Amino acid sequence: MKTPQPATANSSEPTGFTLLFRALRHRNYRLFFAGQSISLIGTWMQRIAMSWLVYRLTHSVLLLGVTGFAGQIPTFLLAPFAGVLADRWNRHRTLVVTQALAMIQAVVLTVLVMTGTIEVWHIVTLAVILGTINALDMPVRQSFIVHMIEGRDDLGNAIALNSSMVNAARLLGPSIGGILIAAFGEGICFLMNALSYIAVIAALLAMRIPPVPARPAGGRVLDGLREGFSYVFAFRPIRYIILLLALVSLMGMPYQVLMPAFAKDVLGGGPHTLGFLMGASGLGALIGTVYLACRRNVRGLGTVIAAGAAVFGMGLVAFSFSRVVWLSLVLVLVAGLGMMVQMASSNTVLQTVVDDDKRGRVMSFYTMAFMGMAPFGSLLAGALAARIGAPNTLLVGGVFTVAGAVLFATKLRAIREILHPIYRKMGIMPDLNP
Repeated sequence: MKTPQPATANSSEPTGFTLLFRALRHRNYRLFFAGQSISLIGTWMQRIAMSWLVYRLTHSVLLLGVTGFAGQIPTFLLAPFAGVLADRWNRHRTLVVTQALAMIQAVVLTVLVMTGTIEVWHIVTLAVILGTINALDMPVRQSFIVHMIEGRDDLGNAIALNSSMVNAARLLGPSIGGILIAAFGEGICFLMNALSYIAVIAALLAMRIPPVPARPAGGRVLDGLREGFSYVFAFRPIRYIILLLALVSLMGMPYQVLMPAFAKDVLGGGPHTLGFLMGASGLGALIGTVYLACRRNVRGLGTVIAAGAAVFGMGLVAFSFSRVVWLSLVLVLVAGLGMMVQMASSNTVLQTVVDDDKRGRVMSFYTMAFMGMAPFGSLLAGALAARIGAPNTLLVGGVFTVAGAVLFATKLRAIREILHPIYRKMGIMPDLNP
């Protein structure tokens, strides 16, 4: 991998669409972007189909929470260890293996549904298997982005485009999935997801990755984990960012688990309504990532992180009171925008300042905070919704999310005092104002 070069201001700086898509100048990233764009549409189709299948079979918001917990708890338990391995293993080869394993999981799910033998315990077991695969895949994938970009100047744009790709798929996948479920049943969504993995595996195999310096593989995994933990939590900006992500994931992210209940019981709709709600959330997130992709540098991202979390929380609070479909779509869009702005901005700051030999471990803690706390949130949301209803559960989560954003905002001055000298030293913000 080439040594990242500092950003310089000149008359040839990209503008407009060139600015928005500048990371696509890199061949490997173009391949990754194309393959993942197809695969992620299938992933979101499978997610909505699994949620609807569980709710159709059980009519239980608690089991929705249990299924969400089962699919995400491996991330919390295994991601930190996966981060150590990501700093030791060949990240490119590891991604090929994880994507192939995820495709096999989708094939098994397809066969069970289409043969009419699917039961809830099958879904929960396969959710655990996919969660285990993702626990390794996500830290590796996040830390692999830097290997596809030849200069750090385009790293923030690549991260934002990666998030926009996820959310474009999040917009299309549930909408397509809702239509296909209504027409053909859930099985077709699982089949389409299995086939979509071919695109990302082909893209990974077509990449030409420059040789990466060998990483030390000696020492126990626990020692590497301890080193990563000390690095993350001794560095205050990283610590604050990860703690806010963890709080938002615990209290705010479970709104997705409760969407089938909102679509059917609160708004009186069906799978089409669920697809539109998930699609609206994806559209909001896509808008947020386009905004971030158009930013030239990391200036002010601390404020953006706080604002994104606050918007997410306020969107959830307002959505919890809505009983009208069109208004709910607007409010879910706002919430999705805030959520993704906070998440992608946090990712950009972390990827910019982290040492490369610890990148996998830092991104594993990021993954654990963003995805690993979600299973506890899913379980908590399912239990609360069974007692106080889905709207009140979402109201509580939104209030906690706003409170976390306010607390993070009080730390912004301390964060800037630490990060600004680092940015100056890196040369990525030579004209930095306090």
